Amino acid sequence: MKLVSFNHGHIGVVEAGRVVDVTEVAGIDPQAWPPVGMVRLIEGWPARRAALEAAARGREGRPLDEVRLDAPVQWPNKVIAFPANYHAHIDEMKHGSNGGVVSKFQASGQGFFLKANSSLSGPADPIVLPALDGREIHHECELGIIIGKRGRAVSREQSREYVFGFTCLIDMVVRGKEERVMRKSYDTFCPTGPWITTADEITNFDAICMRLLVNGEERQSATTRDLIVDIPEMIAMSSAVMTLEPGDIIATGTPAGVGPVRDGDVIEIVIDGVGVMSVQVVQGTVGGHAVWDAAKTGLAV
Repeated sequence: MKLVSFNHGHIGVVEAGRVVDVTEVAGIDPQAWPPVGMVRLIEGWPARRAALEAAARGREGRPLDEVRLDAPVQWPNKVIAFPANYHAHIDEMKHGSNGGVVSKFQASGQGFFLKANSSLSGPADPIVLPALDGREIHHECELGIIIGKRGRAVSREQSREYVFGFTCLIDMVVRGKEERVMRKSYDTFCPTGPWITTADEITNFDAICMRLLVNGEERQSATTRDLIVDIPEMIAMSSAVMTLEPGDIIATGTPAGVGPVRDGDVIEIVIDGVGVMSVQVVQGTVGGHAVWDAAKTGLAV
């Protein structure tokens, strides 16, 4: 099943290119703040699923192009991200401006970090580049894992039970020496969408293929088989430290091929079996601060 957040708070099921509004079946108030409708639906999924499936079969939908798609999960408890999780990406960073420092680190040894929830945006939102003169801002193609239920100290063997579904995720980053969280947490620096594809539609978690294109040119391509820390281990590692909650998002890390984007670019991410999302890049006028002037080059991770 494919689940969307749309039109500012509504929940829908995507069937044959149409969106069936199931907001009231899901027990969601679209006007509620904060916008936790999808989180509530994920938490109550076992009890709601049959009714949602029936509604999707029996109701008339609207064409996808007639609705505004929002970030599928707009208010998760946390966004967990695994850096340096493909050997080829580590190699390309090693030969970049960082002087090889990043080669000492990979996700299996340094673990994960948290990305600001406020960086989340959706398929209809542009990526807004901050006004940072002389800084490169790069795209990173990633798979987004949506957690389905609360869990702590989850084993690899149990991990699949905790995966609700998957979404496309683009992790944007300002290259430099500053703290990673700061460089990755600008508003719109975590586009997700176009929907959540539930885990039952993905047979093999180790064979999910993804690509990223800029202006129609392929920049990145990989499969989850190439991950250093695989999906079961991401769930085991993160849940060893903190309790995972329904709606939490795990970003799996980026393959090789990262590169700069500029005003006017169009970024498209394609993940087989999950979805396709295309977003515009626009130049913003805010985001500058003296901290960015201290060092304009450095650790490119």
